[in-house]
Amino acid sequence: MPKKIPMRQCLGCREMKPKKELIRVVKSPEGEVSLDFKGKKPGRGAYVCPNPECLKRARKSRALERAFSAPIPDEVYDALTAEMEEGNHE
Repeated sequence: MPKKIPMRQCLGCREMKPKKELIRVVKSPEGEVSLDFKGKKPGRGAYVCPNPECLKRARKSRALERAFSAPIPDEVYDALTAEMEEGNHE
């Protein structure tokens, strides 16, 4: 039997994609929001395509606020966008 591929929905384009193709946005237990390229950081995760357009769409629809049940400051979005553009995939 083939191995099941875990699927996740992108908060920007709302498409279901394999988990490995998406970038995890994580809210740590301390409340810090960051990008998790390995998908191993502890905390609540939400997923977005490795595309700044999807992050913009998620920001516009306030999808991350809903996913984390918390307000997200603009600086956090700016940092996420910069992190994504750098593409520091470890």
